[in-house]
Amino acid sequence: MKKQLIFLALSAALFLHACKPSVSPVNKEATAEARRLLDFLYTHRGEKILSGQHNYPHELTNSTDSIVAITEKTPSIWGTDVSSMSDNLFQQAKEEFEKGSIITLMYHQVKPFDHDSLGFARSVKGMVTDEQWQQIITPGTEYHMMWLDKIDQRAAFLKKFRDAQIPVLWRPYHEMNGMWFWYGKRPGPDGIQKLWKMMYDRYVNHHHLHNLIWVWNANAPRDWKDDEAGAYHLFYPGNEYVDILAADVYKNDFKQSHHDELLELGQGKLIALGEVGQLPTPAILRQQNQWSWFMCWARFPWTHNTREAVQELYSDERVATLQETKNYNKE
Repeated sequence: MKKQLIFLALSAALFLHACKPSVSPVNKEATAEARRLLDFLYTHRGEKILSGQHNYPHELTNSTDSIVAITEKTPSIWGTDVSSMSDNLFQQAKEEFEKGSIITLMYHQVKPFDHDSLGFARSVKGMVTDEQWQQIITPGTEYHMMWLDKIDQRAAFLKKFRDAQIPVLWRPYHEMNGMWFWYGKRPGPDGIQKLWKMMYDRYVNHHHLHNLIWVWNANAPRDWKDDEAGAYHLFYPGNEYVDILAADVYKNDFKQSHHDELLELGQGKLIALGEVGQLPTPAILRQQNQWSWFMCWARFPWTHNTREAVQELYSDERVATLQETKNYNKE
């Protein structure tokens, strides 16, 4: 009887291992850590949604700490912005990773010809002319070289994560289908699609940043006066350049179409709520059950959500927290 039980246990373990998805990242040279992360996300698809929290680079734990204070639970995903390349940021990310957090990084890039000190309001949210854009995407031009310099600086910073064997959910040029960033509202093959492909090529083939999982993160499409966001497909670079598709949803705009259209575009790839303002309710997540994770924007847990709403979401059985996911990258 004992031998039979052991046999059954081994058979079950082998079955579970065989059923575990093994999905290749778009970068065929992806590190083992990046592959394990992507496999882990596919494993929980449709069953669990991972919780996430963004933190400003100058407040590296404040927003995550607020979730812990409200719920006594820690989000599975810790996010921040490499507009800052401080050692404090890297050390905090490393500490979060060692606790078991999944790391996601974004990049609010200033215009290529602007100094980083101009920042979000004076540059990221600025505009470029059609002529300037054409130079940016044309190799050999002055503005293209300036763009390369900016992304190469970030590549050098991201190599710290690679060398520390930290896989990263990398989501550059987010909300590119909106009209509020310099790289936005430029559909088609000579628009953001080309800029994305150039960054992908530079980071994968030149800098060998094989620890990155590429997250294409649009805004949820909307036809709001002076605040439009275009249809996903017009800005999408193609499945060969994207691991995960994500949408940012603010002002409680959780339309079913935002979820379904991403699924259709990705043809089986994972989808996620890259950023949210108001948190989705458990009822919304039951209807839109393919989101892999949600990430609330910095400070929004207390500025745009009630304590009760945060607690309700984090108490839902489908929402995974660090306590459940911290071993995601174990061999």
